[in-house]
Amino acid sequence: MPTQDNALQTSGGLQTYGRLLRYVRPHWPAFLVSMFGFVLYAATQSAFAGLMQYLPAAFDGSPLGNTGILSSSTLSNWEKRFGLNQAENVHLFLPLALVAIVSVRGIGSYLGSYYITYVARHVVNQLRLDVFAHINNLPAAYLAQRNSAELISLITFNIEQVAAAASTAIKVIVREGLTVIALLSYIFYLNWKLSLLFVVLAPIIGGIISLASSQFKKYSRRIQDSMGGITRVAAEAIRGFPVVRGYGGTASENARFEERSRYALSQDLKLARVNEISTPIIQWLTYTALAGLFWFGLDPALRGSMDSGQFLAYITAASLVAKPLRQLTQVNARIQRGIAAAESVFEVLDQSTESTSGRPLNEPSQGAYTLCDLHFRYPGTAEDTLHGISLDITSGETLALVGRSGSGKTTLVNLLAAQYPPPADSLFLDGVPMESLRLSELRRQIAFVSQHTTLFAASVRENIAYGDLEGASDEAITEALSQANALDFVSRLPAGLDTVLREEGDDFSGGQRQRLALARAFLKNAPILILDEATSAQDAESEGLIQQALQRILTGRTAIIIAHRLSTVEQVDRIAVMDQGSVVELGSHKELLAKQGLYAQLHQQQLQA
Repeated sequence: MPTQDNALQTSGGLQTYGRLLRYVRPHWPAFLVSMFGFVLYAATQSAFAGLMQYLPAAFDGSPLGNTGILSSSTLSNWEKRFGLNQAENVHLFLPLALVAIVSVRGIGSYLGSYYITYVARHVVNQLRLDVFAHINNLPAAYLAQRNSAELISLITFNIEQVAAAASTAIKVIVREGLTVIALLSYIFYLNWKLSLLFVVLAPIIGGIISLASSQFKKYSRRIQDSMGGITRVAAEAIRGFPVVRGYGGTASENARFEERSRYALSQDLKLARVNEISTPIIQWLTYTALAGLFWFGLDPALRGSMDSGQFLAYITAASLVAKPLRQLTQVNARIQRGIAAAESVFEVLDQSTESTSGRPLNEPSQGAYTLCDLHFRYPGTAEDTLHGISLDITSGETLALVGRSGSGKTTLVNLLAAQYPPPADSLFLDGVPMESLRLSELRRQIAFVSQHTTLFAASVRENIAYGDLEGASDEAITEALSQANALDFVSRLPAGLDTVLREEGDDFSGGQRQRLALARAFLKNAPILILDEATSAQDAESEGLIQQALQRILTGRTAIIIAHRLSTVEQVDRIAVMDQGSVVELGSHKELLAKQGLYAQLHQQQLQA
C-alpha cells in the first residue's frame, strides 16, 4: 500500500506533468492527430483477437451453421452480409482482414508516434528556450550561488530526460494504455464474469507501480545531481588543463571524475534493479490471471454461451494484454526520471528574475554617484561585506579603488555597475536612488571591463558590436578598435573582422583580449566606465598599449577603476583605499603618500617587490 510520502510524490508528479502539458496547448492539432493514430493502433489489437473466432470454422471447412463451432445465431448482421456463415468465405476473409488490420495499424502507429514526437520535441525546445532566457534574467546573487556546470547540465541532460518522458514515455502510455483498454473492453464484452479476475488484480498491480514510482523518482533525482557533478568536474579539468598537467594533477582529476561517475553508476543500477524487479512481478500476476482464465473458461457454467471460436478470441485478447501492460510498467522508470528532471527545471523557472520595472533614467547619465552609509551583505551570509561607506563621486571624475585582497573592492564595483541590488536609500546616481531605477536603462549608461575578459566563440565583429551594439557599422567598429590599440593585430587576421574566435578568445594573448574588451567599451561610449585593472599581469608592451587606450577612454566620462598595481593609478583624480569592507583613506596619490597610512604602506611594499 502506498505510504503518505508516496502519495505526496504522486500528487507532485501529477502537478508537474500538468504544468508540462501547458506547453502542449500551442500544438493541440498535432496532439489530436497523434491521439487519433493511437486509437487506430489500439483498435487493431482487439480486431486481431476478434479474427481468432473464425479459425475453428475455417479449419473445419463446413458451413458455420452445420458445424456447431460458430452458429448462425451468434453472427452479427454485417458478418452474415459478408457470408461468414460459409467456410469458403471465411478462408478469403481471414487473410484480407489480416492485411487490412496490419495496414490500419501501420497508419495509426505512424500518425501516433510521429506527431507525439513532433509535439514533444517542440515542448522540449520551448522549455529549453524558456530556461535559458530565464537564467539570463536571474539576479547575480542566485547565479553566483549556483555552479555554471550544474546549470549547463540542467539545460542539456535534465531537459533531455524531460524529452524522453514527453515523447517516448507518452507514446507508450497512450498507445499501450489505449491498447489495454481496448483489449479489456473486448474481453468484458465477450464474457464479463471471467474478466472480473483482471479487476481483482488491478489494485495489486497499482500498488506495485506506485511503490516502484517513488523509488524511480528518488534515484532519478540522485542521477541528475550526479550528472551535474560529472559536468562540473569535467569542465574544471578541461578548462584548467595547464594547471592540471603542470602540477601533476591528472591522477587526482581522474580519481575525482571516477568517484562522481561511480556514484552515478550506482544510482543507475539501483533504478534498474527496481525496474527489473517490479516488471516480472507484474508479468507474473498477469499470466497468473491468464492461467485462471484458462481454468475457469473450461467450466461451461462460467463460459456461458461462448462457443469455441469466441473462447479462442477471448483467450487471444486476454493474452495480448500482457505485452502492453509490460511496456507500461517498464516505461514507469522513464516517466519518473522525466518528472524529477521537470521538477528541477521548474525549480529554476520559479526563481524570481530581476525587476524590469522602475523609474526611467535621464539619458545620458551625468555619472555622479553618492554613497550614503552603504552596508551590503551577500544573500546567505551572516556578516556584512561592506560597512558604512559614504562617498561622493563627481561627474567626469576618475576614482581608483585600491586595497588588500578581500577588502571589498569587487563588491563595491558590482553595486556601482548595478549587478547587485543596493540597499534602499544608500546608493544614488545623479541624485536618484539606484534601486528605484529601471535596470535596463541603468546598465546602458555603464561600460564594464573586467580583468577576466569575456569573449565569445563568434567573429571579431560580433564580439565588439555585442548586444545593444549589434548593427554598428564597420567604420564605427574599426574606429573603436583603433582607439583601443587593437586595429593593428585585428587587421592581420586571415578574415579581419570576420575572423571567428575560439572559445574564450584563446587564440589571442591576454593583452589582445583586453584591448578587444576596451574596443567594446569604446563602441558603447557610455558615460560611466567601470574597470577591473586591465594591465594586471601584462607584459610591458601590452601594458603600454592598454595604458594609451585607457587615457583615451577615460576622457570625458566618470570612471571607477580597481587597481592592483598602484603605479597605474598615480595620475587619477582620487584614490579610495579600502580595508575590511570600509573606505579608510581618500585622496590623491601625493596626499595619501603624505599621510603615511595604509596606502603609503602598500605603495612601499610594491616598490620593494
